[in-house]
Amino acid sequence: MGLLTFSINVTLDGCIDHQEGIADDETHAFFTQLMDESGAMLWGRITYEMMESYWPAVARCDTDAPLAMREWAVKLEAKPKYVVSSTRRDFPWNNSHHIAGDLRGSIEKLKDATPGGVLLGSGKLATELERLDLIDEYQLLVHPRIAGHGPTLYESGLPSTRKLELITAKPLRCGAVAMHYRRAR
Repeated sequence: MGLLTFSINVTLDGCIDHQEGIADDETHAFFTQLMDESGAMLWGRITYEMMESYWPAVARCDTDAPLAMREWAVKLEAKPKYVVSSTRRDFPWNNSHHIAGDLRGSIEKLKDATPGGVLLGSGKLATELERLDLIDEYQLLVHPRIAGHGPTLYESGLPSTRKLELITAKPLRCGAVAMHYRRAR
């Protein structure tokens, strides 16, 4: 069974707005390595639509982008992408698959079928999967910024405190810190 790893950019005050992080070659390399090491991507509909609106065009060279971003886009194009949505049924982006119905059962099946692990990148979906006790690891890129606004990590709350075990903490040149935690069981 593969692990479900939640990975996201987060500011010091917990903001997970994708526009608040530092986007440079080193942060792209961090997420590229995570994607390379995983067997599939998992998103909620909103994150999928945000990604779908930009990255396929980068992969096709339809828009200007630095080489590191273009390489990431090409890899993302090929990676299996799973989307949890109760409102959208059609996911035309290459290698995209819809997850509907029983969330716990569907994610457990996905983990079983993906020995390389599943990389989760949606804040709201992470809250639901955390409530179901399905997230195994966390790869957070903590940015040296205070946003002062949301959305924030787990803003709708969790039923109890989650204890984590630190695996690694690696500072990046931009001041962000790559934090790898495992769920303490």
